[in-house]
Amino acid sequence: MKKLPDKPGVYIMRDADDVILYVGKAINLRNRVRSYFRKNIGRGPAIDNMVEKIDRFEFIVTGSELEALVLENNLIKEHSPKYNTMLKDDKTYPYIKVTVGEKYPRILFSRIMKRDKSRYFGPYSSAAAVKDTIELLNRLFKLRTCHRHLPEDIGLERPCLNYHINQCSGPCQGYVSEEEYAAQVAGALEFLNGNYGPIIKDLENKMRTASEEMKFEEAATYRDLAESVRSVAQKQKITGNVGTDRDVIGMSRDGEDIVMQIFFVRDGKLIGREHYHMTDSLMESDAEVTGDFLKQFYSGTSFIPREIMIRTAPEDAELIEGWLSEKSSHKVVLFTPKIGTKEKLLEMSEENARIILHNDAEKLKAEEARTSGAVREIEDILGMEGLDRMEAFDISNTNGFENVASMVVYENGSPKRSDYRKFRIKSVDGPDDYACMREALTRRFTHGMEEAEGSKGGKKEQVFPFRICRICC
Repeated sequence: MKKLPDKPGVYIMRDADDVILYVGKAINLRNRVRSYFRKNIGRGPAIDNMVEKIDRFEFIVTGSELEALVLENNLIKEHSPKYNTMLKDDKTYPYIKVTVGEKYPRILFSRIMKRDKSRYFGPYSSAAAVKDTIELLNRLFKLRTCHRHLPEDIGLERPCLNYHINQCSGPCQGYVSEEEYAAQVAGALEFLNGNYGPIIKDLENKMRTASEEMKFEEAATYRDLAESVRSVAQKQKITGNVGTDRDVIGMSRDGEDIVMQIFFVRDGKLIGREHYHMTDSLMESDAEVTGDFLKQFYSGTSFIPREIMIRTAPEDAELIEGWLSEKSSHKVVLFTPKIGTKEKLLEMSEENARIILHNDAEKLKAEEARTSGAVREIEDILGMEGLDRMEAFDISNTNGFENVASMVVYENGSPKRSDYRKFRIKSVDGPDDYACMREALTRRFTHGMEEAEGSKGGKKEQVFPFRICRICC
């Protein structure tokens, strides 16, 4: 601790097995880290329990507190320390992308919002709803869905089926001018901006005209389209002034279990909601939990609104605002409404969080029994402790040849599919499961020991402290 500098940075607490316990940031590393090892300062039993397990710590000096915040968040996401307040969900949300940078724009489904010439609408909470909306817009405005490069490829190939069933205006053949197509795209953008009135009126007029001309099938088509537009319009609940983009974040907690509920308000309309489960081993304050959530959630989302409504502001609220503003290239404000419709919206978000926490309590207990509870049962059966990671192997072949070993991995009772592996057996000909298992295990354990040796030399992070508990064939 005498070597700690009086500079901003990130500190990493490790236990005797070199496992990361906690990652934190500090304006002054010397003062912050030393505070953990002072006695009788009323930190609480949870932090005392963590401090007892600390075997060593390391630190990384940064140029500013903002850089420390970004680095802290990256390390938390990478290592998932036990004592950090963790966001359990890792979701990405769909957007509607309009490629207005093209001569003949398309409407696409996207989960990533890039800084290109396209316009994005969202995020939406339902991928199915996004796909239905895109299909409706293409039917309404007869926009192309192909990947042809227009106008360069005009006339090079025959028109697709969508043109023949009257769901595309045929820009690939030059059947519609660039100006006419642009007008169709403008109508789609009006729809996505929530201006449904002119579209419904136009469809109703076409329906009446077709009916008067005895074209009843065509009239029925316009009627169905108008109903589809009304259905989408009814889902858009007005919640504020037009043009406002904001996220409304409500929180409910029961001990270590926390639910964060977000309402997505885009252009003044509530377009969706989503909830996230968090776990807090150190029993932090509501303000600290809110700060942890803001950093973890907005580091993984491509769209950040200009306003974020929260109940309790974290101590580093100004720092988080600066980070979000820099990340989004526009000013972002965290604020707590006191009266009016905004405060009621925040209350509604909190009430939804409370309901979800209550309803999910039994489901979470069942999930814990199925995962970590099952691991504890296995530990009792085998007379072992600390089975955080388990690997299981199996051998298969094709008619006695092409032997392959498969490895599945479970961490804390849940499958970790990113670590699944396949081994093509090289030394065994014919169906010999025992010999194949010997090669697969030898290769895996050799690689694991190399990783462990590399960790001791400071070259690599140790990811495989292993013990062989049982081999079953």
